[in-house]
Amino acid sequence: MGQEPRTLPPSPNWYCARCSDAVPGGLFGFAARTSVFLVRVGPGAGASHGTPPFRVIGELVGHTERVSGFTFSHHPGQYNLCATSSDDGTVKIWDVETKTVVTEHALHQHTISALHWSPRVKDLIVSGDEKGVIFCYWLNRNDSQHLFTEPRTIFCLTCSPHHEDLVAIGYKDGMVVIIDISKKGEVIHRLRGHDDEIHSIAWCPLPGEDCLSINQEENSEPEIPNGKVIPQTPVTKGCYLATGSKDQTIRIWSCSRGRGVMILKLPFLKRRGGGIDPTVKERLWLTLHWPSDQPTQLVSSCSGGELLLWDLTQSWRRKYTLFSASSEGQTHSRIVFNLCPLQTEDNKKLLLSTSMDRDIKCWDMSTMECCWTLPSLGGFAYSLAFSPVDTGCLAIGVGDGMIRVWNTLSLKNNYDVKNFWQGVKSKVTALCWHPTKEGCLAFGTDDGKVGLYDTYSNKPPQVSSTYHKKTVYTLAWGPPVPPMSLGGEGDRPSLTLYSCGGEGIVLQHNPWKLSGEAFDINKLIRDTNSIKYKLPVHTEISWKADGKIMALGNEDGSIEIFQVPNLKLICTIQQHHKLVNAISWHHEHGSQPELSYLMASGSNNAVIYVHNLRTVIESNPESPVTITEPYRTLSGHTAKITSLAWSPHHDGRLVSASYDGTAQVWDTLREEPLCNFRGHRGRLLCVEWSPLDPDCIYSGADDFCVYKWLTSMQNHSRPPQGKKSIELEKKRLSQPKSKPKKKKKPTLRVPTKQESFDGNEEESLKESSGPVENGVSDQEGEEEAQEPEVPCGLTSAVSREPIIYSPVGLGFEKSKVIINNKVTLPKKEAAKEKPEALIKKRKARSMLPLSTSLDHRSKEELHQDCLILATAKHSKERNEDVITDLEDRFHLGLFTDRSTLYKMIEVEGKGHLENGHPELFHQLMLWKGDLKGTLQTAAERGELTDNLVAMAPVAGYHVWLWAVEAFAKQLCFQDQYVKAASHLLSIHKVYEAVELLKSNHFYREAIAIAKARLRPEDPVLKDLYLSWGAILEKDGHYAMAAKCYLGATSTYDAAKVLAKKGDAASLRTAAELAAIVGEEELSASLALRCAQELLLARNWVGAQEALQLHESLKGQRLVFCLLELLSKHLEDRQLSECRSSSSYHAWSAATEGPLEERVIAVWKSTFGLDAPGQYQAAFQKLQTIKYPSATNNTPSRQLLLHICHDLTLALLSQQVASWDEAVKALLRAVVRSYDSGNFTIMQEVYSVFLPEGCDHLREKLGDHQASGTAAFKSLEAFFLYGRLYEFWWSLSRPYPESCVWVSVDHRRKTVEHSQQLDDASPEEADPVASCQLELSRPPEHDLRLMEESERVLSACKELFSERHASLQNSQRTIAEVQETLAEMIRQHQKNQLCESTGNGPDKRESEQEGEGSPSSPQSQCSKEEKNEPVSLPELTKRLTEANERMAKFPESIKSYPFPDVLECCLVLLHIRSQYPGCVTPEMQEQAEELLHKYGNSRVYRRHCQACT
Repeated sequence: MGQEPRTLPPSPNWYCARCSDAVPGGLFGFAARTSVFLVRVGPGAGASHGTPPFRVIGELVGHTERVSGFTFSHHPGQYNLCATSSDDGTVKIWDVETKTVVTEHALHQHTISALHWSPRVKDLIVSGDEKGVIFCYWLNRNDSQHLFTEPRTIFCLTCSPHHEDLVAIGYKDGMVVIIDISKKGEVIHRLRGHDDEIHSIAWCPLPGEDCLSINQEENSEPEIPNGKVIPQTPVTKGCYLATGSKDQTIRIWSCSRGRGVMILKLPFLKRRGGGIDPTVKERLWLTLHWPSDQPTQLVSSCSGGELLLWDLTQSWRRKYTLFSASSEGQTHSRIVFNLCPLQTEDNKKLLLSTSMDRDIKCWDMSTMECCWTLPSLGGFAYSLAFSPVDTGCLAIGVGDGMIRVWNTLSLKNNYDVKNFWQGVKSKVTALCWHPTKEGCLAFGTDDGKVGLYDTYSNKPPQVSSTYHKKTVYTLAWGPPVPPMSLGGEGDRPSLTLYSCGGEGIVLQHNPWKLSGEAFDINKLIRDTNSIKYKLPVHTEISWKADGKIMALGNEDGSIEIFQVPNLKLICTIQQHHKLVNAISWHHEHGSQPELSYLMASGSNNAVIYVHNLRTVIESNPESPVTITEPYRTLSGHTAKITSLAWSPHHDGRLVSASYDGTAQVWDTLREEPLCNFRGHRGRLLCVEWSPLDPDCIYSGADDFCVYKWLTSMQNHSRPPQGKKSIELEKKRLSQPKSKPKKKKKPTLRVPTKQESFDGNEEESLKESSGPVENGVSDQEGEEEAQEPEVPCGLTSAVSREPIIYSPVGLGFEKSKVIINNKVTLPKKEAAKEKPEALIKKRKARSMLPLSTSLDHRSKEELHQDCLILATAKHSKERNEDVITDLEDRFHLGLFTDRSTLYKMIEVEGKGHLENGHPELFHQLMLWKGDLKGTLQTAAERGELTDNLVAMAPVAGYHVWLWAVEAFAKQLCFQDQYVKAASHLLSIHKVYEAVELLKSNHFYREAIAIAKARLRPEDPVLKDLYLSWGAILEKDGHYAMAAKCYLGATSTYDAAKVLAKKGDAASLRTAAELAAIVGEEELSASLALRCAQELLLARNWVGAQEALQLHESLKGQRLVFCLLELLSKHLEDRQLSECRSSSSYHAWSAATEGPLEERVIAVWKSTFGLDAPGQYQAAFQKLQTIKYPSATNNTPSRQLLLHICHDLTLALLSQQVASWDEAVKALLRAVVRSYDSGNFTIMQEVYSVFLPEGCDHLREKLGDHQASGTAAFKSLEAFFLYGRLYEFWWSLSRPYPESCVWVSVDHRRKTVEHSQQLDDASPEEADPVASCQLELSRPPEHDLRLMEESERVLSACKELFSERHASLQNSQRTIAEVQETLAEMIRQHQKNQLCESTGNGPDKRESEQEGEGSPSSPQSQCSKEEKNEPVSLPELTKRLTEANERMAKFPESIKSYPFPDVLECCLVLLHIRSQYPGCVTPEMQEQAEELLHKYGNSRVYRRHCQACT
């Protein structure tokens, strides 16, 4: 059950010769995307007992593009230093302990392709780039040297471990060169033999050439003098070098002789259990490791991901051993890129490998077996889902086309992850486990596919035959609805799968018959609720846990609540005004069942709203209700909300994920932010609470990471604001940019077109099978593409505004732009034609230029023409010579017969076409009289003109029709759609013209034509308006979209779209529009929203004007009027928080007379309220509106509005002498301020509305109204509670004033939560106890004090009510027992789980639990104090007794809140300790008795001791 955080990191970058490395002591690093992840291996990793000893410990963040090289310093004393190279052109040196950059250089002008920290020179880092340039950089003296040995692409380089000046370099074309950097890069050897890329170079760990007994003559190749003939110096004498190449051979070279001494050809191994299609051509990579303690052995990778250990002593036998030969499925399934040796603190020799299969594996060199595997992600983590059946099984939907299923509870392996890729072939954007069926996982992809996996089998998934047109946003299992629910019990599944896609449709799939058609639920919603207007675009679906209620979130921000079986709409929530991304229902197993009606929702706005739908669902209204007030509001995030999850372990605890880069845990009932996680480096896309550990949460983001984090370990309590969020944004921006890859030049070190060294980017997938990879899928020759990493405007696929971003699409877009450029040239050509027009003035172009030129030849030629012509005209039969002559001299056709003339016209015509003058060719054809042929030729060549088409009627009606259609097609190719439509209109093809304009987005023109030429009721016209409206709405042109909807007589949609912007002006216009078109309910809700917006800006005049728009809002106008007068009153008394410039009405300026009378006077004069009937009507209207109770996080303006609502009801009741209602309303207002901890407002309500106290109300009520009397007692008690506190505070001042205004936060729980006091309450309501001021006072002052204290304290006797103390004690007991039971259930689940996953919980954990119990909430009485756990029967007994006690109390006491009796006792005792004479012995005795009797809860225990 590992209690430590974990990281599922991004995949190591591919096609890099050295982008992972390790140092002794157990630190391994690998480059992934733009950063390096560090892994601690061995005993120092602090892994829990029994699990593999490794842990991801951090990240080196700083590069802005892919990291292409990573190397540690292998010098004792500086193992903490490492170097990285990146495509951003820099080489950075890091200190891994502080994770900061020590220094960096940007010397390279080209992409860096190789990097190594010299094993001989402490501060030398050598790097090479794609153009063959090498830089040596000396860290300590900040000096560098530029070497240029060969103009070839460097693929890898390795510094010699034996000689500080030698470096071996491998090139793309197979050449290997050894250079001496002390001699300006002089070439020592050129080693020729490989004929393809060099992927890896390893020096023999021992100097000299005695370690291998190679028979030189037998195995050597013919000697080629490589480079210069060098005398045998100690430098070059003695060392072997191994190179691995893409040509699938390993060559061992002798440095003393400068030639190859051994060739090892890789064997072709049959794949064992690899799930790869054999027809797909594998990519090749060959990497090497020469073990330092085994110079006669060499480790290499093989083409299928296997690792081989070669025995170099038996070179003629080509002897090798396979790693992990015995255990199936332990080897890599794709090519291996890097091998790094690592020696742990306990001296284990390990080897770490990174591979294209996205796994990092650790091998034990002594056994050649795999010790552990660290899986990784090659794309965004779009979706997380815990299995409700197989506890602890976490499914992760990733953008690399694979689903991961992580068994988070495995005791033997922290990273027990299975991959599923078959049949996915696209980004996995949504996941949902079946609620009851084991291993049944539904998935959705960004290309609209919905499928079902059985995670317990190896079968490919079932895929639904109905695809969404865009990304699948959400999946949910729910009860079947018609038509699927119509079969008998056995004919239909108990649960069907619902999917919501980016095009706004929700489909219902039958899991038994996925090949059958899925149903669009919009049809059922329309039929059941007989809806005429356009249904909103759905973006989210969520079923309540009991399966009876479905919530749909929409693009316009509304949420609709439907009831099974026929999806009757019972409620619409108009709260968010932007696209809804997440909806989550509270679980059903909390200590308070009513919490299951809470629904949290998040949208593209940063605010989360929680609604309590209990009353709506239980009342089952006839017509749909509209809700505009949230139950709780959670503000703090600074960007859109992408995911929400309720804690299954707590009541009302929620975690949210946001684009601001953080996850936030909230206590929703108190609207309080608890903790904020900032570990991700990208925008969060999903979040899930661990089903077992209350402290543990998993989150995924577009930084390719999934983090498991603990709420108790977070340092921040709320999301970053201002500067901090800017820093977070910077951190996120250091992720890869979203620029399409440039086409590299042919010298690129990318192996071939189908190989990409692109690190970890997602791509568009077009493969037949096999998992998708970093940068490329498994087919040959496809283009690479990057996931659009877009911090600004664009959004990721699952963010509900899908972007179609594929390489093919990209190319098409670009080419289209170019076509457009060509096509829109006619304008430019017009400019070129000017000089042509000038030429025309001089001389028109000749129609028969060739004939004319032939008639201007030499005199001899012209004479010859005459003779030939005479012969032709006068001979009866032309012989062959004459015919040939006439063909040569075609211009004589003018003077001979027609057939020869036609030949002449044909030649001239060809000449015109060749010279680019088709219009002259067409004229010649017309001269022949072949109009039809002319038109056909012009149409085929795309050369029809207005002139030609104008002549077409001469050839007949049908030819004209055909010509106009052909011309219209030609114009479309040239992007001249409007002109094409006009031509279609000329042949009466109105519908075709309109369709052509519509499909090319010329809506304005299409509507003009349709309106002018079609019948007004033609459905085409309505469709045009709606289509254009939808596009305008999407682009944010709301006013224009509203006009379209009005044109289509879709008035409801017009008002809705106008309100979409959400500012006061838009809302007001929308409300007026809705009123004009008769949408009364919509008009009222929009006008109220407008008024509330204006209220935030303190524009009182505007708010009243907005409410005036609708008659039904008369009651709200009274509330706003009272609110304005009260705000002005508070501002004048300097009690209001904000003294900003407010636009008050003139009537609020008068300040004489009590506020109550002023309010009534304004109501009469301004709102014409004087008859009792009018008061009664307003009261009835307002009474139907219910606001949620307050918390100490309720914003003050919202609190004031709600209080004024209650006060308005109170005043209206008084006017019609309904005193019991008046008392209840006043009590609600007081309790609201008490719950919010706003003592100031509470006292102000009393001073304004009950200046003389409560006595006159007692007289009005009389004795007969029992409920009124109970409410009155509560009201009076709160009045006395305020007096008691005021008196106490006045004592601490030198001279008491009658009123002291102090705002104190009682930190109260909400009323529903039984007014039990929190830990903080008594101390915080105790600001003076700590500093008891002994102030010298004059004796007459003491006398006055005595009199006042007697008066106040004798009145306060009412507060020490035994019945209420007993009731509150029972409520506290019930709450504490429920909390204890919940804790016990959690512990029990944990223990059960440990037993099921292993042999019971491990010792350490049970010890922790033992330690944890005393501090857990159940420590109530002596038993717990002695660390003895409470037994279940004892708890049940306590609960039963408390419930029985509760049942005995009359309803009148239970239904009205009362101040905390024990708190009042404590205050009284504090007063006595300061002024012993103030409190009478009887009162002191009564207070102490109540505290002893009922103060057994942990909140009061220590205070009782302190005071008594």
